[in-house]
Amino acid sequence: MATAKKLPSGNWRIQKYIGKDERGKRVYKYFTARTKKEAEHMAAEYRIDFERNQRLRQEMAKNPADYLTVHEAMAAYIELKSNILSPSTLYGYQVVMDNRFLDIQNMKLSSLTNSIIQCSINKDAVNVSPKTLANASGFLSAVLGQYYPDFHYKVTLPAKKKKIKELPEPATILSVVKGTNVELPVLLAMWLSYRMSEVRGIRKQDITKDGYIVLNQTKLFIANEEIIRDNAKTAGSIRKLKVPDYIMKLINQLPDDQEYLVPEKPQTITKRFYRLLAENNLPHITFHDLRHLNASVMVMLGIQEKYAMERGGWSTPHVLQSVYQHTFSSEREAVDKKIDDYFCALIE
Repeated sequence: MATAKKLPSGNWRIQKYIGKDERGKRVYKYFTARTKKEAEHMAAEYRIDFERNQRLRQEMAKNPADYLTVHEAMAAYIELKSNILSPSTLYGYQVVMDNRFLDIQNMKLSSLTNSIIQCSINKDAVNVSPKTLANASGFLSAVLGQYYPDFHYKVTLPAKKKKIKELPEPATILSVVKGTNVELPVLLAMWLSYRMSEVRGIRKQDITKDGYIVLNQTKLFIANEEIIRDNAKTAGSIRKLKVPDYIMKLINQLPDDQEYLVPEKPQTITKRFYRLLAENNLPHITFHDLRHLNASVMVMLGIQEKYAMERGGWSTPHVLQSVYQHTFSSEREAVDKKIDDYFCALIE
């Protein structure tokens, strides 16, 4: 036991070694009281609590599912992955923790069953989209895999509903945004297939002397905070694209002291874009739909898949084929007419 020492003030102090920090430096805990007996009592109580907590931590490490609630496990998982996953992914997990599975978050992991989780999912399915539920389920599955690996997670999620969205012709979009304060960001998305975070992350210094954009970073706006990420969404997102002359002219018109090509917040850009669509009686599309338009143009022009993937920064052809390829109304009408003409000729 540590020896008590009387201080010049008349108080008694005990210095107790409690271990080493992450740098290997010895760490001490101090207990000061008016009498030697009180100081010794404080040190003894701390030792008992310390040893009890140490045993508890060891037991938790062996079987955390018996000690952690769903909420605690979610929070621990977010902290565990804080320096590994992207800020947008971590923010998405935080949103899930704040809004989904609320009726089971106080339950211990070891008390969960697939039926309990399924009931929670069923409740949210009334007001939440299938995609949102799929994301929430994926997060919970990862949490259980980390802290309750023996649990066999198996639930049924609502089927994703395929939406048929009529996208305007690129020429229509061009005519609407030309000369406006969103022309540059819209063209960077529709012509060069950049995501919003990529559009906002491009700086003048990212444009080479021979007229290429080398994507070095992305800029996200999460929870009212600008986050600069020095890498792209995926390895395939890191790409080098030639800047068309028309877009280069727009860039050259920017103020000399403006570092980023598009300094506005994403909300500002989207509001301006949506307002233009409404003023011109065009159907509502998202800013991200401009990437869909770009993919559709490449398909229409017969661009080989490997080159389309490279330009758009898609990591797999599945993403390009199943998510981003839309056909324009005029193209679909031409296909329909071609097929109809064929069968009509057979009938005649």
